[in-house]
Amino acid sequence: MRLLLPALLLALTFPAAAYAAAPEGDWRTASGNVDVRIAPCGAVLCGTVVKVLGNQSMAAGGGKAAVAPAKVGLRLLSDLRSAKAGTWRGRIYNRENGKTYDCLVEPQADGTLKVRAYVVIPLVGRDQIWRRAS
Repeated sequence: MRLLLPALLLALTFPAAAYAAAPEGDWRTASGNVDVRIAPCGAVLCGTVVKVLGNQSMAAGGGKAAVAPAKVGLRLLSDLRSAKAGTWRGRIYNRENGKTYDCLVEPQADGTLKVRAYVVIPLVGRDQIWRRAS
């Protein structure tokens, strides 16, 4: 009986600790160009542009992007599924080069969102930090 209560408490608290909050909500991209709303779309999560703020390039040196600004409704994130505790795996569209990459999305303890776009394996990729949109 003495072991039953601690085991029950552990079982009830572990799942909550193992799975961080979903990345749902409105996020401002690292470039500051757009706000993206991450929300359910069917059985997965998607990220769609809800506000356009600028057209800065993500390339080194910044400056104006060579492509037209993003449009409201453009889907940047697709097929986000829970991969492991606190991490979501899906696809991210780069409007500057027209390519779609695999990505990992991970809510951080400080309230930001780490977005890692990669080719083949996450080790070969690039991180961005997105912040909550106000």
